[in-house]
Amino acid sequence: MIRFALMLLAATLGMSAVRGFSQEANTEAKAAVVEKNSGKTAKDDQYLRIKKSDQGKPEALQTAIVRYVGKKGTKNAGKIVDLVGVVHIGQLEYYEDLNKKLAKYDSVLYELVAPDGTRIKPADLKKSRSVIGSMQTGMKDMLNLEYQLELIDYLAENFRHADMSPEEFAKDLERRDDSVLKMVARMMGASLATQSGGGDAGMLFAFLSEDRSKLLKQTMAKQLADVGTMSAGMSDANGENTIIKGRNAKAFSVLEDELSGDSKRVAVFYGAGHLPDMAKRLEDDFKMTERKTIWLDAWDLTRN
Repeated sequence: MIRFALMLLAATLGMSAVRGFSQEANTEAKAAVVEKNSGKTAKDDQYLRIKKSDQGKPEALQTAIVRYVGKKGTKNAGKIVDLVGVVHIGQLEYYEDLNKKLAKYDSVLYELVAPDGTRIKPADLKKSRSVIGSMQTGMKDMLNLEYQLELIDYLAENFRHADMSPEEFAKDLERRDDSVLKMVARMMGASLATQSGGGDAGMLFAFLSEDRSKLLKQTMAKQLADVGTMSAGMSDANGENTIIKGRNAKAFSVLEDELSGDSKRVAVFYGAGHLPDMAKRLEDDFKMTERKTIWLDAWDLTRN
C-alpha cells in the first residue's frame, strides 16, 4: 500500500509515462544531448531516467526535452516543436535552467486545469490549494525540493495556457462515464497486480532514516520504473482517459493554432507523463520527426 501511495504521488508529479521509461543511464554532462543520428533516441530511455555514476550509484532523476521538426513538403515544414517534460517538484537549479530555456521560444504552451487564459501568480498559490497541489507541496517539503508553480515564470509574454478548463475536464469524464475515483481504483488494481514483496520495507527504512530526504528520492525514483504499468490503469475499457489523452488533445488544438501563425519555435511544457502520447501526435498528425534530446537533472539523488 505504501508503494501504491508513492506511485500515485508520482503520477501527480507528472511522471506517469504511458510507455514507461527507462533504461537507467550513465551520463557525464549535467544536460546530456542525444542526437538523432547517434542511433539512440528519447524512445530508448523515454522521458524520465535515472543517471548513475560509474560505480552504479544513483546521481540524478532526469527529464527530457525532445525536439521535433516538421517534414519537408508539409504545412509545418522546418517548424520546431520541443516537448519539454517536467516534474512538478524539483531542485531550484532545475527550474532556473528551465526558465532560461523557455524564454528563447516564440511560444510556450503550458498545462493547468483552469479557465482558458489563466496566468499563474505566486501570490495566488498561497490563497488556494487543490488537493493535488497540497500533495505536491507536502512532497516538496518531505524531499527538500521546490514547487514548480512557485518558480517558473508563468507571466512571461511568450507563455500561453493550453489545457482543459475544469468544466471541460468534468464533461470529458462524464462523456466516458468515468470519474477520478474510478481512475484511482483502476490504478490501484494495476499496481497490486504487479506488486512484488519487499517494496514497502525499503520505503519504511527510508522514512525512518536520518537521510530520509535522500533515500526517499532514491526510492521514489526507482518506483517510477513501474509507473508505466500503473498509468495503464488510467485508461477506461476503450483505452481513453481524460488526465493524459483528453488534456493532450486540448493542448494540441492550441499548438495547431500557434503553428498556423507566426510561431516557428514552440515549446509544449507539460508533465513528463504526457510526452509519449504527445510524441505520437506530432509524428502522426503533425508530420514531424524527432531530431534530438536534452536531459536535465531534476532531482539530485546524492544529497538530502
